[in-house]
Amino acid sequence: MIVIDATGLIVGRMATRVAKMALAGEDIKIVNCEKAVMSGKQNMILAKWRERKHRTDPFKGPFISILPDRIVRRSIYGMLPHKRKTEKSRGIMAFKHIMCYISVPDNLKNQKFETVLGAESDRLKTEFITVGRLSQLLRTLAKEE
Repeated sequence: MIVIDATGLIVGRMATRVAKMALAGEDIKIVNCEKAVMSGKQNMILAKWRERKHRTDPFKGPFISILPDRIVRRSIYGMLPHKRKTEKSRGIMAFKHIMCYISVPDNLKNQKFETVLGAESDRLKTEFITVGRLSQLLRTLAKEE
């Protein structure tokens, strides 16, 4: 079992590497998902999420969760093979090996945390927003609508 601390990691880069590890058969737990970052300007990221939500009828879907752990888990799902029938079951089985958590749960506090090399946000020269802040902004947008 691999426990990854997502604090300060770029979501997309982390998601690609986690997807590869899951396809290799590893059990992966990701903690502190609210502290992971997405690169880009805040208003552009919010516009993208707003467009996803209003793409179709709200009673028929897509049902996109705005919790920080679910945002990270959905981005990992996008990196796994899940569209072609031949690889669909392989991607679904790999997705079952991935769990994301807000903060650190009690059963994982004694574990040694790892990081994903090449996904650190200190290399970013552009603006970024944390997943926790994105979740807060999406909640306030949902209340206004």
